[in-house]
Amino acid sequence: MSFLSRAPAFPPLAAPAGDGPGNPWFSWQYVQDNADTIVSKLGFHIGITLETVVIALLVAVPLAVLAYWIRPLTGPILALSGVLYTIPSLALLALLAPLLGATSRVTVLIALVLYALLLVVRNALTGLTQVPAEVRDAASGMGYGRVGRLWHVELPLALPGIVTGLRLATVSTVALVTIGAIIGQGGLGDLIMGGFWNNFYKAEILTGTVLCVALALVFDLALIGLGRLLTPWSRRRLA
Repeated sequence: MSFLSRAPAFPPLAAPAGDGPGNPWFSWQYVQDNADTIVSKLGFHIGITLETVVIALLVAVPLAVLAYWIRPLTGPILALSGVLYTIPSLALLALLAPLLGATSRVTVLIALVLYALLLVVRNALTGLTQVPAEVRDAASGMGYGRVGRLWHVELPLALPGIVTGLRLATVSTVALVTIGAIIGQGGLGDLIMGGFWNNFYKAEILTGTVLCVALALVFDLALIGLGRLLTPWSRRRLA
């Protein structure tokens, strides 16, 4: 039996009585009647996105530093993360699900982290390699060793690149979480998939879609603000 056959089904639900005739794209009655479910799915989506980005950051930055310090490893590290990024999401879930459990939250989390790695590694490495050579030389002249120079000089100067990678990975993750709906772990994607199973109930589909887009925008704006907060010298240079 395949993992898809064991995935939870989406039972057909009757449209709210307050919808009136037809199949509207928005139903306030649907939102009110299903507020608890919507909030729960939104909370799941936020939680797994944050976990993914944090884990990807903790793994990707050391990999970028390793590639930066040992240049022959740059190609293999980028190639491996690139290959993982090109695996179709449905295929990756199909590979992971039998190992970790068909309806496991961990299955989706691992898949999302693998997809986020390339975006963070590539941008972090770009940020590190763009640190001017004269800055590195000056830091060495001040007595910084390799680790001290990395921590006090190179990583701070690479922060704009790292934040850019985080922004790309976060927005991508918000979208990819919805794929987890095929095993009942898709957050807002469960609403979208449920709407298709519920006789293409437009209000359910649109609610999940709008919240997913809004969540991506909120995360992106928050990371833009965080980037400006962490790199005040960039604002002064632009001014």
